[in-house]
Amino acid sequence: MKPTALPNLDSELFKVPTTEQVFGVAPSNHAPRILLLYGSLRDRSFSRLVVEESARLLEAMGAETRIFNPCGLPLADAEDASHPKVQELRDLAEWAEGMVWCSPERHGAMTGIMKTQIDWIPLSLGAVRPTQGKTLAVMQVCGGSQSFNAVNQLRVLGRWMRMVTIPNQSSVAKAFMEFDENDRMKPSSYYDRIVDVMEELMKFTLLVRDRSGYLTDRYSERKESAEELSKRVNQRSI
Repeated sequence: MKPTALPNLDSELFKVPTTEQVFGVAPSNHAPRILLLYGSLRDRSFSRLVVEESARLLEAMGAETRIFNPCGLPLADAEDASHPKVQELRDLAEWAEGMVWCSPERHGAMTGIMKTQIDWIPLSLGAVRPTQGKTLAVMQVCGGSQSFNAVNQLRVLGRWMRMVTIPNQSSVAKAFMEFDENDRMKPSSYYDRIVDVMEELMKFTLLVRDRSGYLTDRYSERKESAEELSKRVNQRSI
C-alpha cells in the first residue's frame, strides 16, 4: 500500500505504536498503590463502610491501600492549596497508581463532599499529572432502590481526569441493610459485585501502571512541549 501523505503532520514528533514499546518494560515489584475516596461525613457512613470493605479485599489481593478522610477538607477554592487537608489529598493522589471512588446518591447525584475531593485534585501540578493514566473504579451506595446516577457522573469525571476507568462498577441498594452490627458487609450479590470490581481494578492496575507514561504520551502534547522549548531557546538567544 502506498504511504498516505500527511502534510500537516510533524514527522519528527509522530510515533508509530509498536508491541515492543508496550511490552518492553520491566514490571514493578512493589504492591499496587490504591487510594480510596468516599463521599459522606456521617458517623456511620455507608460509602465509607463500602470503601473499608473494598480496602480489605484489595489488601487480600496484595495491594497497599490508603483511605482519605474528607472531614475538614474545605470547599474548592475556599482556601489556598497549601491547606493541610488539600496537601494530604494531593500527596495521596500522586502516590496512588489507582483509585476507588464511592459516593452516596443524594438528590439523584453524587454528594458535594465527593465532588469537592475530586475538584481539589488538579489535572497537573507543574510537570506532574496526578491522575492521568491511573486506574479508577467507581461505586455508589443508595438509601433506597438501586440507581446508577452517581456512578455515571463519576465515570464522566474519571474520563475528564484522564483516568483508565474500569468497565465494572458497583451500586449497593438500601445500603443500611447490607452491614451487620460490626459494620462488616453481609454476604450478598452486592458484596460479590464489590469483589468483582476490586479484582478487576487490580488486574487493570497491574496491566497499566508500568505503561501509563507510554499510554498517555500524546502527539499534541509532544508538539506543544516542543513549541514551548523552542520559545524558551529563542528568548534566551535574544
